[in-house]
Amino acid sequence: MPHSIDRAAGRRNPLLAAATAACLGALLAGCTTPPPTRPTPSGPPGATRAPAPEPAARNSSAATAREYRRDAASHLYGLNGHRIYKGRLPPMLYAVGVLEVELDRLGQVQSLHWMRAPRHAPEVMAEIERTVRQAAPFPAPARLGRVTYTDTWLWDKSGRFQLDTLSEGQD
Repeated sequence: MPHSIDRAAGRRNPLLAAATAACLGALLAGCTTPPPTRPTPSGPPGATRAPAPEPAARNSSAATAREYRRDAASHLYGLNGHRIYKGRLPPMLYAVGVLEVELDRLGQVQSLHWMRAPRHAPEVMAEIERTVRQAAPFPAPARLGRVTYTDTWLWDKSGRFQLDTLSEGQD
């Protein structure tokens, strides 16, 4: 009996019947299963290839590592605007660290090396390393091929920071 009632309702209100059919179709379309992953030629079944590194958003025209440092700092500031300390830094900082960053020709981080580590604040060290790695890809060092640059991280107790390259100074 219910089936005949539905048909009768569809004849009385064709818009209701069309809307119901469209909703049912959309609901069923969401129930599909994803295609199986393709095995890699040298890997076991079910393994997938690692995605290729994304190219940098832009290129750097810096001719030296010192020039590139400004591009890298601007890139980090652009991605972390809410974490940048605005204005002049207070006279006493929570942590100061000097980090050397090696990038490949695509702006991907190859290695990090602490030249001066704020060992009294291991959470700051970890956060700086995470911030740098998540910022990749950096501007591609087009004229340099690869680049190793160094910058000083000035860390306030609030968790906000400035890089020496773009610092607004300190009281």
